[in-house]
Amino acid sequence: MSGSAPAFITRLTLSDFRNHERLDIKVGAPLVAFVGDNGAGKTNILEAISFLTAGRGIRRAALADIARHDGSGGWSVSARIESDGLESQIGTGFSAGNSGRKVRIDGEDIRTTETLLDYVRVLWLVPSMDGLFTGPAGDRRRFLDRLTLSIDPAHGRRVGDFEKALRHRNKLLDQDGGDSFLSAIETQVAELGTAVSLARLETVSLLSTALSRQTDGAAVFPKADIVFEGEFESRFAAMPATEAETGFLEMLKNSRFRDRQAGRTLLGPHLSDLQVRHSAKNMPASRCSTGEQKALLIGLILAHAELTRSVTGTPPILLLDEVAAHLDPGRRAGLFAKLSEIGGQVFMTGTDEALFDALPDNDEIHLIAHPACRLLRGASSP
Repeated sequence: MSGSAPAFITRLTLSDFRNHERLDIKVGAPLVAFVGDNGAGKTNILEAISFLTAGRGIRRAALADIARHDGSGGWSVSARIESDGLESQIGTGFSAGNSGRKVRIDGEDIRTTETLLDYVRVLWLVPSMDGLFTGPAGDRRRFLDRLTLSIDPAHGRRVGDFEKALRHRNKLLDQDGGDSFLSAIETQVAELGTAVSLARLETVSLLSTALSRQTDGAAVFPKADIVFEGEFESRFAAMPATEAETGFLEMLKNSRFRDRQAGRTLLGPHLSDLQVRHSAKNMPASRCSTGEQKALLIGLILAHAELTRSVTGTPPILLLDEVAAHLDPGRRAGLFAKLSEIGGQVFMTGTDEALFDALPDNDEIHLIAHPACRLLRGASSP
């Protein structure tokens, strides 16, 4: 189900997922809010949706840890997806004793989770990302990789293969592996690492262009300036891909002794970083206030949702966990208006129904009071 129309979830079913033994939710609106007490399972619903696309979900949890306590040890998530008048049923799940999750589309087993990207692309903003600009560079690389994946479905596999090849090289260095084995794995590292870096740089370039179109002062959220940089990019980014691969390969060969002493590979795109600045203040995001960092992050997510719509023809599904709680009423209203303008489906959570008073009348608010879900407001509510 690929195409130019947004993909909308119209029904979501969870089985033995976190605290939900069985939860069946019918959805009939673009903007959907789940409200309820802490611990009711609102974020768990967003996590379930995040598994309807490629990747490890919003918590990056071990699959076995997601299964409901006292359940079978497995879990499943399924959804009815509608796009441009076409309907598909997609599902994923995990069974105790298996090493990975299974995917099924319209009743047929699918070999790879990447196929889900033909149906649903998902971006999210969760409280654990509040420290993105002050935390380790690895968190920002993963954030950028998720942004890249939404416009380049092959990126996730490239990153996984690159990280695997890098671990293999480090192990060979530690075990004094022979030159022929090292040369073979270094060829893979150079090829995959260059491809990963170029894909990240392309995403940053496209997103920077999208951000530059924003007018200072007119946007609800502050504009960010972004750049992806590191020693690898300084050396090789300006070269054609084949020359960059050759240069990286030569560098890997020449740095074997140093890397063996260090116990790791000391140069490569696995060490590069996404740098973000508050454009109007010309200040690194890491030095901005907590509120400014949150606003910058929301602005980046919204800009990338628009970029995804521009590149693929379809806006992603957005998952915004507790995003409204830290915004003043004006910014909340501005956020909801911007989300409606982007045109995709959005799922949000909050403890207080009043946080979503500014939602358009045709959107929905569902009360999650474990183990039930009840529609409080929306086109189909009483």
